[in-house]
Formats: sequence, C-alpha cells, structure tokens
Amino acid sequence: MPAVTPNMSSSNGAGKPTTRRSSWAEAAAAADATTPPRAPSPAQPPHRSVAAHAEASAAPIASVPAAEAAAPPQHAPALRRSRPTVADEIAESPMPDFIGSPGLFVKEQKPRPRGGIRGALYNLTGGAWNLGPGPKQRQEDELGRRISRQLQGSYNTAILSLKGGIGKTSTTVGVGLTLAEYRGDAPCAIDANPDSGDLVERALGEGIYQQSSPRTITDLLENIESIDSLTALARYMHHAGRFHLIAGEQDPEVSDSLTAEEYLRIRKLISSYYSVALTDCGTGVTHNAMSGILQSADNLVIAAGYAVSGAKRARSTLHWLASHGYEDLARNAIVVITDKDEVSSRVDKDAIEEHLSGICRELIAVPHDRGVADGDLVTLDVLKQETRRAYKEIAAAIVDGYR
Repeated sequence: MPAVTPNMSSSNGAGKPTTRRSSWAEAAAAADATTPPRAPSPAQPPHRSVAAHAEASAAPIASVPAAEAAAPPQHAPALRRSRPTVADEIAESPMPDFIGSPGLFVKEQKPRPRGGIRGALYNLTGGAWNLGPGPKQRQEDELGRRISRQLQGSYNTAILSLKGGIGKTSTTVGVGLTLAEYRGDAPCAIDANPDSGDLVERALGEGIYQQSSPRTITDLLENIESIDSLTALARYMHHAGRFHLIAGEQDPEVSDSLTAEEYLRIRKLISSYYSVALTDCGTGVTHNAMSGILQSADNLVIAAGYAVSGAKRARSTLHWLASHGYEDLARNAIVVITDKDEVSSRVDKDAIEEHLSGICRELIAVPHDRGVADGDLVTLDVLKQETRRAYKEIAAAIVDGYR
C-alpha cells in the first residue's frame, strides 16, 4: 500500500507531493504506530503483530533506552489461578464409606411381613403394599438375631435339675434344635446323665437310634486320643439335622462311671470344633462328673415344674450352687418351668414364678404341649407356636449369657 511520508514539502517537478512505496514491514510498523497500544491482560501476554516481532528481533540491543535498561526488573503480575478441573474436584471430594454406609445409594427396603393382615396384603398386591412386619414378627426377628449372634470361642451350658421327669431333657433337645435352626454353626449336646440318659432317643426317636451305630460317651473316651479332626469325631456323634449329639452310656453298670476328669477331656475336645455345647447333666448336682461340668460351664439352665416341690427344689439348687463356689453361675442362671403335666387351675402359677424370678437372671415358662409331655421324639414341627417361642427365648437367653 502507498505510504505518505511525514515530509510533505518535498515535491517532484510537477509540484505534487512525492510518494514512495515502502516495504510491507514498514507499512505495518507505521500502522502500528498510529494505534495506541492496549495494556496487556493480566491473564494473557500482550499481543504483538508479526511485523512487530520482526522489528523487535531486528532492532539492535543498543537501541534500548539507558534509563529503561538501568531500571530494575519488575515482577510480572501474578497469574490468576486457573479454575479447578473435574478431576481435581473428584480427587478433593470426600470418599463415601461404602462399607460402613451401604445405604447411601440404595433406599432401605422394609422386611417382608409374614402372616396376618400385613402378610395377606403384601401377597395380594404382589409386594406393592408393604407395611412391614408387625410387632409380633419384629419380636420374633429380634429373638433370631440374638440366637444367631456370632461368638468368639467355645461355650458350654449345663442343664440340670434335682428331680427327674420335669422337662430337663426335652428342654435340652428343644433348645438344641432351635440353636441349630438359627445359628450358622452347628451346636452340640453331651448326655452326661448317669442314669442311662435318653437324650439321643428324644432327638432322633428310639427306633432310628437303635438302627444306627449306638456309640456312646464311653466309646468316645476309649478312643479320644486318636481323634484329631471333626471327621474322626463325627464317628461318635449322632445327628438330628444340624444338631449333633453324644449319647449317654446305657449300660447300668458303667453309666455312673463318668468322672469329672473324663468329662473335662471330652469338653476340651468338643471346644475345638463347636462354639455352643449343651450338657444334659441328669438328676442331682453331686454325681461324679458334676464338678467337672460346673467347672467348665459358662451358664446354667435349671429345670423346674409347676408344683410347690418343684419350685422348692429349683430354689435349693440355686442356694447349693451359691454356697459351693458357683455364685456367678447361680446369679446368672436361667430357670425354665415346664408345664409338663398340665397342672390344674388350683396351682397358682404366678406365685411359683414370682417365688423363683428374684433369684435368677431370667425365668421362662414352657406351656403344656403333647409333643413334649409324651416323653418320645421331640421335633419342632409338631410343637405349638407358644412352645417354640419359649424355646427361642431360652436359646436367646443362653447366647446372651456368653460374654
């Protein structure tokens, strides 16, 4: 493009101002000189044209004014902090505890109601209307939670009485089957009754027991040194589903020969493979094995009946325990009153329960049930709901006592 020189007095021969063509770089520099430079943005370096870059690179260093060269270098303005990226925001955000708080992303679902109007409404609507479980079901679920509590170690509960025929063995079987139903680990029961105990017959049925290999606690003791695994121990056990049992000695001549030391050897073996063990102690608290049983027991169940004599015997049992060095066992004992004979209305059940409730940790009543009273096979399927509920309460109280 033609550029007009500042000296307009020069003219050619015709008296016209002279024009000359300059290079592209000179024209660009002249255009830049007529436009006031804009202050550079703090966030960006000042914009310079290609020609300015060319002239700056071509200008000699000596052309820099001396004052400007002598001036101390000024710090460049601080750059504005750039906006954090998405990756920075994710990295700086708190990490949710997916394990400790699994409900952060999933709404808690109500448990399914079983039975009653709530259960019927749930089934009719295909689950669209879920009112949740009622009070009774919530209580049952809480019992199941207490029974199934995970345990660290092995525990033993002794079940005893001073009188026979008042529900001691049936309580052992009913509670053992209940533990097997709710716990993840199988429970074990030991028949330490010195009077030809029938624990296994009550759990399996007499016919099935006679058809199986009738190994007893005596056989186990004779071979105890060779047992080094659960598989080897299982040869001397009987199984009512997940409830495992060691049969008592049936021969009257040797049934009362189990000593405290022998029982402790069996208990030590059992503790290696079972977290919960029940011991059916038989009648009385003074037979040979009883000191070993009480020495290794973590808590007690005292069986009693709805009779004045039964209540007195249960109280006498607790008093004997407390006065012979087992005060903690007596204080934390569970008294179970079984209405085995369906006593008449003349018996004041409330008075008997009140007589015993103040001297033990918990008192639980088992109602009259033909499935228990007949003295034959005890199975949970044929028991009344009230009886099954009582066995759940006993099982939960037993596990609660394992500290």
